[in-house]
Amino acid sequence: MEDAAIPVLSMADEPGQFAQNIGRSFRKFGFAVVRDHGIDPALIAEAWRLTEAFSALPESEKRQYHMPDLAGARGYTPFGTEIAKGAEVHDLKEFWHVGRDLEGGHPLAAAMPANIWPERPEGFREVFTALFAGFDRVGAILLSRIALDLGLRADWFAPAIADGNSVMRLAHYPPLNGATNGALRAGPHEDINLITLLLGAQEAGLELLTRNGAWQGINPPEDALVVNIGDMLQRLTNHVLPSTTHRVRNPVGERARFSRFSMPFFVHLRSDFTLETLPQCISTQNPDRYPHGITADAYLQERLREIGLKPLDTLGSQALN
Repeated sequence: MEDAAIPVLSMADEPGQFAQNIGRSFRKFGFAVVRDHGIDPALIAEAWRLTEAFSALPESEKRQYHMPDLAGARGYTPFGTEIAKGAEVHDLKEFWHVGRDLEGGHPLAAAMPANIWPERPEGFREVFTALFAGFDRVGAILLSRIALDLGLRADWFAPAIADGNSVMRLAHYPPLNGATNGALRAGPHEDINLITLLLGAQEAGLELLTRNGAWQGINPPEDALVVNIGDMLQRLTNHVLPSTTHRVRNPVGERARFSRFSMPFFVHLRSDFTLETLPQCISTQNPDRYPHGITADAYLQERLREIGLKPLDTLGSQALN
């Protein structure tokens, strides 16, 4: 297996040039690697430290912050809960979710529960509130460049993601002890959202599925973000920008004794935004795959049921006819 030859792009480049470069990378790989994103390295380092500190807490203490009724939207999700769509075995990970804080009485509050914060480690809330804001800023910039690449106004996504249901995940893949019965740290899947921003993990394992059916590793520079297209953006663009299957493989040998940590930020639309195919992404050669719209929240609820975070008998909103 060889690492995917994804070029490292700079967000400091002229917007039009960067838009062309990231669009080219997305069309070829469904992924891009970007540096010069401007998130404070000291903040990132402290976030890694706190993520490891929380994962080391007793299981009984962590489970105090598990709220099954929230379908994993906030707080703690225990090891072995999430399952990739269509898979038969659950992923070998646990995670914590931080979302957007809305003011009291906000019209989208019903779809976006309040954050849950642990009593320890100290500084957890302050650090991850700041990191969420940093990711949120970078995600908006990246979407403005994607808009340019698609022939849209640079600010096209701004109202679509205003108060969007974005989520930051603090993921922990514990050491592997013994047989895994076919389970992976993260089974092959595509992300639900618009784009995902991922801070590189200390341990390798992230792989994408190439168009020729081979798994290829992604090992970005330490200061770079991995960015990938999610299913919502794939749907909006009628698959012009593909949502690429990826996974986190299990380590072998000595590395199996080590934990793996990662911090993906899932950029989501407003819950009440209607997903409808962009006209410029429809052609004779690429007819509209999605003639009926669906709200972002309805789409999200469908997928949460598919990945095991929401009961299958839970009713969600319906597609718009």
